[in-house]
Amino acid sequence: QCVTTLEGHENEVKSVAWAPSGTLLATCSRDKSVWVWEVDEEEEYECVSVLNSHTQDVKHVVWHPNQELLASASYDDTVKLYHEEEDDWVCCATLEGHESTVWSVAFDRSGERLASCSDDKTVRIWRRYKPGNEEGVACSGTDPTWKCVCNLSGYHTRTIYDVAWCHLTGALATACGDDAIRIFEESASSDPQQPTFGLAAHLVLCPNSRAVTLHCSASVLRTSVEAEPSRKKRPRVSFSRHISLMARAVFPVSFLE
Repeated sequence: QCVTTLEGHENEVKSVAWAPSGTLLATCSRDKSVWVWEVDEEEEYECVSVLNSHTQDVKHVVWHPNQELLASASYDDTVKLYHEEEDDWVCCATLEGHESTVWSVAFDRSGERLASCSDDKTVRIWRRYKPGNEEGVACSGTDPTWKCVCNLSGYHTRTIYDVAWCHLTGALATACGDDAIRIFEESASSDPQQPTFGLAAHLVLCPNSRAVTLHCSASVLRTSVEAEPSRKKRPRVSFSRHISLMARAVFPVSFLE
């Protein structure tokens, strides 16, 4: 049942996200604002902060996996980060570099890196550097600096609408306007300061059927994902006899055999 309706935004609400504690809810809107709501034990919701740091509509919000740190993506081509300071929420960092709308952001398992995807057809990986870091990255006061350490370009032909970081395998997935889903994996010998990611799998929807073709970089293999008419909500996958270990690493529990 619907326990409450939160009102206050002046235009379309684009995204919502719970903080890890479950006591904070973030919302963002086409009205260019990010709202932080607090919920108590009686399920009473109170808006504790309205953040107007973006200059255009806000597309997506996401929380850090184990801290009360909030990130937002916007039509103004930036990513912004927020934390609580002296009983109020403030913008503590602005990540610039994308050349068009940033549609989505995602933290990795550690929360030390953030992925962002954009209308400019690229995915950027940002890393957090704390004051006094060994790498010598400059920080302002006690706030950490987020630096772009990797730019994945040339893989997508249209807008990248969403990005998701698997907290189990470390794989990075993207959803693109060219009708494809791509899976990237970080090289084992990758330098943390300049990580390299390779395309591990490329899923393409076949337009005239209920099939998805999976291309794995480990070998030239294809497999189809066919949704049976009676089980459309639970696709059954028929893996080829010699499906590569790469595909199993990327999808450890996602598919049925």
